[in-house]
Formats: sequence, structure tokens, C-alpha cells
Amino acid sequence: MRLLITGASGLLGLNLALDASSANHVIGVDRNMLASAPFPIIQADLLENQAISRVIEEAQPEAIIHCAAMADVDLCESNPDLARRTNAELARQVANACARRKIRLIHISTDAVFGGEKSGPYSESDRPNPRGIYASSKLEGERMVLQAYPQAVVARVNFYGWSLTGRRSLAEFFVTSLSRGSSVYGFTDVMFCPMFVNHLGEILLEMLERDLHGLYHVVGPQAMMKYQFGVEIARKFGFSEHLVDPQSVEKSALTARPTHNLSLSINKISTDLQLELPDFSTGLDGFYAQYQQGYPQKIRSYQQAAGDQIPEA
Repeated sequence: MRLLITGASGLLGLNLALDASSANHVIGVDRNMLASAPFPIIQADLLENQAISRVIEEAQPEAIIHCAAMADVDLCESNPDLARRTNAELARQVANACARRKIRLIHISTDAVFGGEKSGPYSESDRPNPRGIYASSKLEGERMVLQAYPQAVVARVNFYGWSLTGRRSLAEFFVTSLSRGSSVYGFTDVMFCPMFVNHLGEILLEMLERDLHGLYHVVGPQAMMKYQFGVEIARKFGFSEHLVDPQSVEKSALTARPTHNLSLSINKISTDLQLELPDFSTGLDGFYAQYQQGYPQKIRSYQQAAGDQIPEA
């Protein structure tokens, strides 16, 4: 399969491209962050006029996984117009291009579209109530994609893993801080369902193979507080779990309003794929095994020198 992955330097995009390239012809789209990735790269700013058409014509993909997004919550709050262009308008343009050419599409969204008022896990039929610019722009993107191309997949996700910069996931933050002996806050009132990024990539590829379409929650099967997540990482890596300091998210410096419950039901994806999603402990084992094998250093070796990078908008 010829697979085009946008946002190929991001946490999901890069890990997905590396894993998928063993059995597929993968082409990544990047804004000059990657220097020596072991798969072809098309350099492009997808917000430029005609950039999407140019990239698709060059890559000739059978499927696209659209990972590119503006995911920095605080940056979205301070740049709402850019957030909407990137997370909503760009998603619509990609969906339109795929619909015209009958290219299979998976659009990556987020669990943050929910406001956290529900006590239990959210299903795909629950009404979103986004808090903040990032979440609202991602929800708008979801709706634009499915309106433009009903055969597309919209996957709401939450994942962790090793990234190009070493600063893209909560898990990396915990490992980096705890390895230095630094105390870190862990929220005791934010519930989420983290999934190991490599497991997420496997599931997304399986969704393409099964030709699914529509809205899906693709997250880990175990809901936990972010404090517990930090403690589990500390235990796995042999760091002191006492360095993870329990705190309420209400006391944090986050710009957007805090969301207390981001737990999602995975019944639909498990049923339609007829498989049991990998549990948290299996994912954490994989994350730790990569650490032992030098995978974080390997990934960072693909990073373009800072002076050669195009600055982000």
C-alpha cells in the first residue's frame, strides 16, 4: 500500500511511518524537521495554497493518515485563527482532496473534544462539549472531514511514546524529570486512557485494511488518573514514585479550562475489528523496552539541525 502520512515529524506521524514502512511504501510530509528519516519525505507547508494537491500528485497515495495538527493547547489559545486553519480548515481540504480521488483517509482527532462532565466513559454517540480553542478547532475539523468525505475515518486518540524532540508526550516528561530526581506534579482529577503510540499505529493500519469508515474512539482500554500514569512510569523505570506529587488540575497554570474526565469507550472499535486492544501494562512494557534499546536516541538522530529548521508559525 502506498501510504502518505502528514505530520511525519510528530510523535504519532514519525512512529507510525517507521513501523508502517516495513510492509508499505510510506511517504511522509514534513515542514523541514526531519533530516535523515529512513522513508521518503516531501517537504511542504500544507497551509500554503495548492500544497495538498501538489503533495498528493507527487506521492500518488492509496491512503492518507492525516496526523498534522496544531496540538499545543496554549499556542492555540493565543493564535485561534491559526488553530482553526490548521485543525479544521486544513482537515476539510485534505478530506475534499481524498474524496475527489477516492483515497482512503484516516483523520486524527482527540479525546479533548469532550468537556468531562460525564461520570463514565464517553461513547461515539455522546455529545462533545469542547473546552478551549484547541478542542473546539479539532471538533470542527472532525465535522468538516465527515461532511466532506463520509467514507473517511475520524479517530479520537490519546497516546504516548518517544518523539523527535523528546518533549512531545506526557510519558517523556515524566521519564526526563524523574531520571533527574526532579519532583513533578501528577493530576489526581484528570482521567484519561493512554495508549502506546506503536500500538495505536498498528490499529490505524488495521482500520485501513478493514476499510472502516466513520467516527471511532481509539485509546487504551484502561482509564487512569494522570497521577497514576506518572507513578506507573516511575515504578517501571525504577525511579522514585514519591517524586510524583499529587495535585489537582484546578491549581495548574493551564490556559484552557481543565477537563476532568477524558475516558472513552472502545467498544465500537473492538467490536468492528474483532480484537482486544493491547492493555496498558503491555504498552508500558513496550515503551520501557524501547528505552533500554536506545530507541529514543535513534529517533532523535532524524532531527534536522536547529539552524536549518523552518520556524513554526
